[in-house]
Amino acid sequence: MDLEAFIRERLPLDPVPGVPEIRLHRAGPRSGLMRLADADPDFGSPYWARTWGGGLALARHVLDHPETVVGKRVLDLGAGSGLVAIAAALAGAAEVKAADVDPYAVTATRLNAAANGVRVETIHGDLTSGAPPEVDLMLVGDLFYDPDLAARVETYLRRCLAAEIAVLIGDPWRAPLPADRLRVVAEYMVADFGDPNGAARAAAVFSLES
Repeated sequence: MDLEAFIRERLPLDPVPGVPEIRLHRAGPRSGLMRLADADPDFGSPYWARTWGGGLALARHVLDHPETVVGKRVLDLGAGSGLVAIAAALAGAAEVKAADVDPYAVTATRLNAAANGVRVETIHGDLTSGAPPEVDLMLVGDLFYDPDLAARVETYLRRCLAAEIAVLIGDPWRAPLPADRLRVVAEYMVADFGDPNGAARAAAVFSLES
């Protein structure tokens, strides 16, 4: 199956709720994502086709506070749809990279960046076991939904912090989030995917403190 063609044809470009400056290919009731699952036995959760609370808050914050990223080298870790990376590029980051372990997410990020007229370098792979990247700022949306993953991500981000890379995290206060070791920078009301009837919930932007 031609994944790029599938995304273009079956996942329409729509403005993002709460972040209308950005349009993403997003799944709807008739997108037929099960066709991808049937075609690929390694197909996982299509999280890259949804918008999540932490990413929404982080993207909104970056666009509202461009000084956060302007002129900086930025990496969006666990990029999913690429929403946060695209926001950083639109806000004036000098260089934007987006990393994800899912090849479908990498493809979606590439298409979404092109649709928004910005340049984002995509990276397929798990960066958390490696050395800190050569960037100035790490942006992390919605990577603290599982305890084991949360612990691994925090360890990696602390290595980044020790390498003098600033870290901003977007999260709707999920249980595995190490909130007691973070500082709240801002809070936003967002429509997190999966909340009943699109009800808004609070999501925060945090900085990782040494």
